[in-house]
Amino acid sequence: MSLDIKLKKSDKTYRQGDLVSGTVCVTSKGSLSHNGITLLMEGNVTLQMSGKNVGVFDAFYNSLKPIQLVNVSLEIAKPGKLPDGETELPFEIPLEPLAGLNLFETYHGVFINISYLLRCDMPRPLLAKNLQKQIEFIVEVKTTDPKLVEKKDTKVPFTITPETLDNVKKNSLSKIPRFKISGYVTTAVCEISKPFVGELIVEEADAIIKSIEVQLVRVETCGCAEGYSKDATEIQNIQIGEGNVCRSFPLQLYMIFPRLFTCPTIAAKTFKIEFEVNLVILLSDGYLITENFPIKLIRTI
Repeated sequence: MSLDIKLKKSDKTYRQGDLVSGTVCVTSKGSLSHNGITLLMEGNVTLQMSGKNVGVFDAFYNSLKPIQLVNVSLEIAKPGKLPDGETELPFEIPLEPLAGLNLFETYHGVFINISYLLRCDMPRPLLAKNLQKQIEFIVEVKTTDPKLVEKKDTKVPFTITPETLDNVKKNSLSKIPRFKISGYVTTAVCEISKPFVGELIVEEADAIIKSIEVQLVRVETCGCAEGYSKDATEIQNIQIGEGNVCRSFPLQLYMIFPRLFTCPTIAAKTFKIEFEVNLVILLSDGYLITENFPIKLIRTI
């Protein structure tokens, strides 16, 4: 015997107000007694503090309770018997948040996780094994802030030289090999369904270049009255140049934002999810040049 949940939409992707519909499929050899079949739709934000802060904020650590966004229970079938073979039980549940709350987009991070689940329970009579099935579906949320949407076509130029580096003292500049790297990114307010695009040109570099990489970083902040925990972790790293690249030759920056591991930028009461792009140039003598671009991710489509 088996229990399964099948959604009508093959991509399992929904937005607020959509009907989450499908069927609960029960397969059995012979008739199957049960004490009722229920379907639960829930959405939760789970927060976790990084290990480096455990013990520092004990009260804060205890206050990191899951935030419930959606909770809807539906009775699919009353107690009784199901016939031999496969039985399909249809369901429809509107996707709406609990009163006073907003939906957030599905996101799987390191310290913050936003997930939406359908769970079907079929308790059975004494000594018989209960059946349960759980699946995840994806929720997308459109950006409603008009200020962010207006800025999505603003080009961001950059020039990197020893003088523009933040963590170098003036009296140490003479020890750093000369270099000049220029370029642009098409925007710092990025449509999440479109690639991150730009251009980089190595105009001059005394030292031999070993590698040029584009790094996508998530910055997760969990906070409350007792304090906050902020952690930056790498999502992906793409090499755009290997070896001593040609001077004055444009290198294209192109990066797809991975699904589930990114979401539109969120700033809620107890947590924030932000993103950054690092341009990393590694020189053969061990110097590491990094240019940081804080970006905002939006969804307008």
